[in-house]
This record gives sequence, C-alpha cells and structure tokens, in this order.
Amino acid sequence: MASIPFNRPHLTGNELQNIMQAHANGKLAGDGQFTKLCEQWIEEKTGCSRSLLTHSCTAALEMSALLLDLKADDEIIMPSFTFVSTANAFVLRGAVPVFVDIRQDTLNINETLIENAITPKTKAIVVVHYAGVSCEMDTILAIAKKHKLVVIEDAAQGVMASYKGRALGSLGDMGAFSFHETKNIQCGEGGALLINNPVFAGEAEIIREKGTDRSRFFRGQVDKYTWQSVGSSYLPGELLAAFLYAQMRSAQSITNMRLNLWERYHTALEPLEQSGDLRRPVIPPECVHNAHMYYLIVRNETVRSALIQALKAVDVMAVIHYVPLHSAPAGKRFSRTHGELTVTEDLSARLLRLPLWVGLIEEDQDLIIATVKAFFQ
Repeated sequence: MASIPFNRPHLTGNELQNIMQAHANGKLAGDGQFTKLCEQWIEEKTGCSRSLLTHSCTAALEMSALLLDLKADDEIIMPSFTFVSTANAFVLRGAVPVFVDIRQDTLNINETLIENAITPKTKAIVVVHYAGVSCEMDTILAIAKKHKLVVIEDAAQGVMASYKGRALGSLGDMGAFSFHETKNIQCGEGGALLINNPVFAGEAEIIREKGTDRSRFFRGQVDKYTWQSVGSSYLPGELLAAFLYAQMRSAQSITNMRLNLWERYHTALEPLEQSGDLRRPVIPPECVHNAHMYYLIVRNETVRSALIQALKAVDVMAVIHYVPLHSAPAGKRFSRTHGELTVTEDLSARLLRLPLWVGLIEEDQDLIIATVKAFFQ
C-alpha cells in the first residue's frame, strides 16, 4: 500500500455515535430515523422535490432506467467518458447507450453534439458532471424540452456543487448521487435518487420497495401493502444511513477542506501549465465545484505512465480515469457511437488523478507537488 494513498475515507467523529443510536432505536433495516434525516438533508440542500436513499449510485441509476419504462432498442444519449454504471443501468433494461464526444475544457458531454444524435428511438439524455463540475445544463435542458426527452443527471461526483446557483442533481428530471468511500461525503457504499419531476415520485417509491406500496402502508394510506410493479431491493440499511448522516452534518467543512487542498495543487502547478508541460482543470464561471478531484492532463500516454512511476517511487498512488466505455468489450456489444469520439480518446489517455482527501497533510501534498515539478524539470 502506498504511504500516500489515492484516497482515504474521512471520519467526522460522530459516525459511531449515530450507529449506536440506530441500534438503540431498534431498527437496523432501511427507512428508519437516519434514512429519513439523510433524505431530508438532500432535499433541503438541493431543492429536489423528493429524494430516496439507495445502497449505491448504481442502484439510483437503475431505478431511473426502470422509471423510463424502456423498451428493447430504445436509445439513451450519454458520454463514453464515465463509469460503467452510467451505461449498465440502461443496458440492463435492453436500451442502447449512444455515446457522443466530450468537451475539451470540462471533459463533460459536448452539448453541441447531442441534438444530431437524437433519433425516434431516443428516450433520455444522461449527463455526467465530471469532477463535480456541471455540464452546460441550460442548453441540454432546452434540447430535451424541444424533443420531449427526459434528462437524468449522473451527479455521482457532484454533491455540494452547483450550476448557476442550482445544486447538481436538481436540474434534470432525475439525479443520482454517490456516497461511495471515494466520494466527498461517504458511507462506504451508498447513493440517492433525486426526483425533480413529480410524475416519477410515486413509482420511484414502489420500485425501491421491491415493487410494493410498503411506504404507503407505513404512512397509513393503505391497510396492507401488495406487489404493485417491478422493483428490487434498493434501500440501504439503517447503519449506513447513520454513518452517512454524520458526514452530511459536516458537508460544508469537508468541502472547504477539500477546496483548500485543490487550490494548493492548482496554484503550485500553474507554472507547469504556463510552460506547456500539463493542463490543469478548467472551472467555467457559472459552475461552483466541490473539489471532488484534482487531475492533470499531460502531453501523451507515455508521459503519463512515466509520471505515475515517478510518483510511485516516492510511495504516492496516482490513478487514471476512465477507460472510455465505447472501447471496452461490453461497450462494443451493447452500445454505439455517434460521430468520432476523438476528444474522449485523446484526453482519457492523458489524464492522471492526484491524491485528494480530507486529512492529506500539507507536507505530503508538498511531496506530491515537488515530485511532479521535478519530473518535468
């Protein structure tokens, strides 16, 4: 294990106390006190009309796919530069991901390429807010409205980030958060589905409860709960929610600490960008990011591999991100591309992520920065 790992989960200090309280409450299955507190926090922070805690962001995306009532060969427009769950959620329903290229600056889906990719089979646009930096949502939402398409935000990396003053995950018809241990606010494994279009709220509740109206039963709206629709077990246990709520209560301080680390990288590495050795992240003025990650884009894949080894030599773990989905074996089987994905292929081969986590001390960060500088010098 590297002495400076890529990621290390952060504790606020209240997680174990919350877990003990959940046990004392006598309910360890989902939808207890802490599940409700987490959902309330999301709704207050984002302004979404309804949030449903899930056991992963993958689960939230799968729920969104079920809510679309997809038929075989329906199409979903999305970027190839994303994690596999973004595509798998829709492939599981028989739909075809249609990949379009990304922007040079933010590495988000290129909104100018979406409209030409729309066909009579298109049912939704799935955007991915890479590194907690928003896609160009005004344009995307206008395209969706014009063509009567649903917009789903994969905001796995976007908690506490915003676009023109609106929280990521609250802009489309639905949004998905991740609380995986690599995320800013985490509980090991966890996620949430954000409902912004109320038409999906009732069915989403049923899908999450294994296809039953169990939630309505516990609210006293029906005298028994029964099988109503397709669904699965997407609800997290109460212990995870208890852990997560401690993180949520400290979300702003966690974000501030990460932003400080991000800014130290950004300032220290500016000379290397000026000399043409690398490119730093770009944050458009309408976006407030959450310091989810700090990445470098170097000249080519050979340079990236050498830099990884230079960092490894001083016990620093840096990682690549992502292998484009359209180039993967499953991507070739289940999806198609619209146009050339030259930016996706180019930038994915040159991007390197540096360690960034709450608790990374300045001395260790200085070692990372010095190693990067020495490598190029």
